[in-house]
Amino acid sequence: MGAASEREPSPVELMVDLIISLDGCASAEGWPGWWGLEGPEYLAWLEQEGHKECTYLLGANTYRLMSGMSEEAAAGGAGFSDEEGASLTGLAAVPKVVFSSTLQGPLPWPNSTLVSGDAVAAVKDMKRNGTGRLSTLGSLSLCRSLLNAGLVDRFRLVVFPVITGRTGRERIFDGYPDVALEMVDSRTFDGRLQLLDYIPTVLDGPAGAAPDPRSAPESDAPPHEPR
Repeated sequence: MGAASEREPSPVELMVDLIISLDGCASAEGWPGWWGLEGPEYLAWLEQEGHKECTYLLGANTYRLMSGMSEEAAAGGAGFSDEEGASLTGLAAVPKVVFSSTLQGPLPWPNSTLVSGDAVAAVKDMKRNGTGRLSTLGSLSLCRSLLNAGLVDRFRLVVFPVITGRTGRERIFDGYPDVALEMVDSRTFDGRLQLLDYIPTVLDGPAGAAPDPRSAPESDAPPHEPR
């Protein structure tokens, strides 16, 4: 296996938390939220997760999207199911850190803190000096940067059983490094959605790659005599 980039020991756990189609897309044009496949077990689990103390990390695009949807849901927007509306409005009460050089503070979405500097450096400081748990919210490029920097302690996916070959958008794994994944939890919701929970290790090279003999140090021993 290629050499691995070690994570810094930290009392604060950072989780990248994503929902994906089977072909690795975060969304698809024309499809409803959750690809229309959410069920009672999954929604109950989401509600339980929402009660856990956590600070969400997100970028500017996700902030604009989610804050707008949360405001619309709070105003009784008809485009959301009851479950979607409750989930969106509940985000207003959750602490959030938004990384952006374009947004201007103070941010109107309640409990949102704007950080205009380097996201990786800021998250390193949060992990070193903070408490509690951190989790990403959407924000694919932010997730990629944090994983590349070796800051991610858990990598959790909920895989929806659809292939969005024509309509898929936001391909999650494009631009990722090679990553080894150690599974620590898995379960199935409603007989169709699969949760996969991993500890990630970023690799410097492909797993199983043989070392380059040209980089091996020369030996001081004399060569073997021919027989």
